This record gives sequence, C-alpha cells and structure tokens, in this order.
Amino acid sequence: MGSEGLHEDRALLDEMTIDRHRALISLQEELEAIDWYDQRIVATHDESLATILRHNRDEEKEHASMILEWLRRNDPVLDRWLRTYLFTSKPIVDLATDAEAAPEHPPEGTAGTEGSTTLGIGSLKGTE
Repeated sequence: MGSEGLHEDRALLDEMTIDRHRALISLQEELEAIDWYDQRIVATHDESLATILRHNRDEEKEHASMILEWLRRNDPVLDRWLRTYLFTSKPIVDLATDAEAAPEHPPEGTAGTEGSTTLGIGSLKGTE
C-alpha cells in the first residue's frame, strides 16, 4: 500500500490504524462516486443511460454502507455517535443537545463497548 493520505510515518502506525485509514479513504471514494453519478444522472438527456447510472450509483451506496458498518464495529466512539444520530426522526439538533447532556461513555453492557454482554436492545421477554 502506498502512503497516500497518511500524515504520519507508516512505520509509526499500527495495523488497525492503517486499516481504519484504508476504510476511511474507501468510504470517501464511494461517497465521491455517488456524487459523480448523481451529477451525471441529472446531466444526461438519455434515459437509458440515466437508468444504468442510477443502478451504478446505488451499488456505490451499498459499498459505502458496508464500509461504514466496518468502521462502526471497529471504533467504539464512532459506534456511540452513529447510535445517537442514525435511524431516528427526532430533529438532529435535539439529538445533539440530548447527547451533550448524556454521560461521555455509554453504560456498561451497551452494544459496541468493550465487555458488552448484550446487543443493546433490552429484554426480549414480555412485560407481565
């Protein structure tokens, strides 16, 4: 691997840091590709070409999602922030305010933290 984009001497970095760098650069490339496809879809006057470009763009979205999930699984702080902001309909600024009031670290046993013993979904038993 070349050291494009590394800001420190590769010899000083551990393998996980290098792998996260690879993932982040790959995510950046996938997001750029999505943007480029969006622009091409709007610019073309050929609907059959636009259909192919939409298909290709949506595959890039799948790739970006896979990389983001790998990053989430390998970075507990990113995991916490993604769990705070994603898949909710509450206004984003309200989520930020709530997060600022919360403790810095999620409670023990929360998914994505070291030593986790649950999936973070609570009890699956019905309430009596």
